[in-house]
Amino acid sequence: MALIVSQIKTELSQAKDSAVSKALSLLRVRKNEVKTARLYKTSVDARREICFVSSVYVELDSAEKERRLSEKLQNVRLHEETELSVDFGSEKLHGDIYIAGFGPAGMFCALTLCEFGYKPIVLERGAAMDERIKAVEGYWHGAALNTSTNVQFGEGGAGTFSDGKLTTRIGDPLCSRVLERFCEFGAPEEILTKAKPHIGTDKLRTVVKNLRKKIIEYGGEVRFLSPMEQIKLENGSVSTITVNGSEERCGALVLAVGHSAHDTFSMLLRSGVELIPKPFSVGARIEHLQADIDAALYGAYAGHPALPPAEYQLSYREGERGVYTFCMCPGGYVVASASENGTIVTNGMSYFDRAGENANSAVLVSVTPEDFGNEPLAGAEFIHRLEQRAYELGKGAGKAPAMLTREFVGSGGALTLGRVTPTYPLGVESADLRQLFPEHISDIMARGLKSFDRRIKGFSDSDSVLTAIETRSSSPVRIPRCEAGFAGCADNLFPCGEGAGYAGGIMSAAVDGIRTAIKLMEKYSAD
Repeated sequence: MALIVSQIKTELSQAKDSAVSKALSLLRVRKNEVKTARLYKTSVDARREICFVSSVYVELDSAEKERRLSEKLQNVRLHEETELSVDFGSEKLHGDIYIAGFGPAGMFCALTLCEFGYKPIVLERGAAMDERIKAVEGYWHGAALNTSTNVQFGEGGAGTFSDGKLTTRIGDPLCSRVLERFCEFGAPEEILTKAKPHIGTDKLRTVVKNLRKKIIEYGGEVRFLSPMEQIKLENGSVSTITVNGSEERCGALVLAVGHSAHDTFSMLLRSGVELIPKPFSVGARIEHLQADIDAALYGAYAGHPALPPAEYQLSYREGERGVYTFCMCPGGYVVASASENGTIVTNGMSYFDRAGENANSAVLVSVTPEDFGNEPLAGAEFIHRLEQRAYELGKGAGKAPAMLTREFVGSGGALTLGRVTPTYPLGVESADLRQLFPEHISDIMARGLKSFDRRIKGFSDSDSVLTAIETRSSSPVRIPRCEAGFAGCADNLFPCGEGAGYAGGIMSAAVDGIRTAIKLMEKYSAD
């Protein structure tokens, strides 16, 4: 047991450990009563006078005193560490455990199974990290798109070429476990205390490789360039799967295929797996000068050495439809993220130092089956049409359609670049993005951008640029699963992570991977 003391404010000039001293003063405890005191989480409060706001972890030698203080003092609560425990099942596995996908969900599912004595086989359709980096960077420099290994597919999943953001809203106690494991495999220890932690794509690549090595060390297996091509359902179970033309007996199958595996969704539907369409979002990437965002959010404190590059999170709603910013990358880059030929897809990425000249973020509009149809794959088909249309507006050769934000919210016009230089690596083509989206989506997106401008001065002006199209923020389908974790069509098929519709980001996907591993172990023994 321990205490978390929240809302400790410190000035930018104060040392980080001053928050710990303030917390102990608030508790009015003697030094000999304190077993441990350390920074727990810290963030920047930019609402009025810029300062740091922290929470502090304090463990006393008396659990009873901890309880009394938590009841007596405001902003003080009890904190109990949770150990991962499993009530192992007794069913025998009639074949190997396969995990389809080696993104955050698949990685943490495999790692957790290995830690408890199971030996899963991970199937990843894309290449291992070093080969994947070569393929992606080659595409960014004009080489042909590799449709099996790209920003969406390969070791680490789509998150590998991102900011490595570890923020989440799920509030699951397993989040701490995920952060600790990331640090164990090479992530900076500051992710343990930052309220908005990120690893950066450069450091995340090493973390992912080290995690893979640990799985293999435990006796698990990771196969790259090994797409799951077919599954066979017999008597309410997955009996076999086909990988690279070879049919293999399957004891249990975890589906952690990611949000972009639209061809896999089609195969699953043909095989008898239930898929239902779910809401998702579409939009574009907006780029500003990072210095402009810093000035807008930090005011006179912009450029202070103690402050990180400023970041924002904005939303606007009209009835059931919303416009919001997503995956904001301070000091980052807009990257080419297509996984199919003849399409354009954008995403955001930044390195650990976040030192790029521009800030970028997705500006997304929520869409529902009412927009694209209620058939299981209607959302995926809607996405594909938009990505093809973006390719047409970009006039081929991989260029992305782009326009000034103020032109999008105004009367239109040609792209005349000002202070903001787009970072999309294959170049941009002037286009009217209102021709890309259905009118009702364009209209509410424009109103949302105007609303954001009232909250961050210059957001829809300041020479900011919109580059399209962003379509891969979440999966267009959900694969229903029961309380025990498996699908209705097969008692050894475990839908998991973003692709199955149960996560939205690295952290929630990793946690769902752990939870899925627990469900599998509660059903099957390791022997």
